[in-house]
Amino acid sequence: MSDCLFCKIVARTIPAPLVYEDDLVVAFDDINPQAPIHTLVIPRKHVVSLAELQDSDAELLGRLLLVGSKVAKLKGIAEPGYRVVVNTGSHGGQSVFHLHLHVLGGRHLAWPPG
Repeated sequence: MSDCLFCKIVARTIPAPLVYEDDLVVAFDDINPQAPIHTLVIPRKHVVSLAELQDSDAELLGRLLLVGSKVAKLKGIAEPGYRVVVNTGSHGGQSVFHLHLHVLGGRHLAWPPG
């Protein structure tokens, strides 16, 4: 999608230092972090949101979660704990309409989140 911010990061037309990448997903730090560690994990393929996924996307969704876990280990937050969040739709807090996981940690995360 030509006007999608995250698609531009995947295409490297907008620079972002990548924390992780493979043939299905990329991960990079959020420019507006909500915790000391706040990394986004996105599919290379443009998917608007979790609500848009199809049965054929099961492998992709699994890969996103596995990479989220890998990012937590790379960032040193796996042992104390972390949170993975997927905002879906405007009422769910989604502001960039390209599916992405937020991997948050580095401090105690309260519940409920807000």
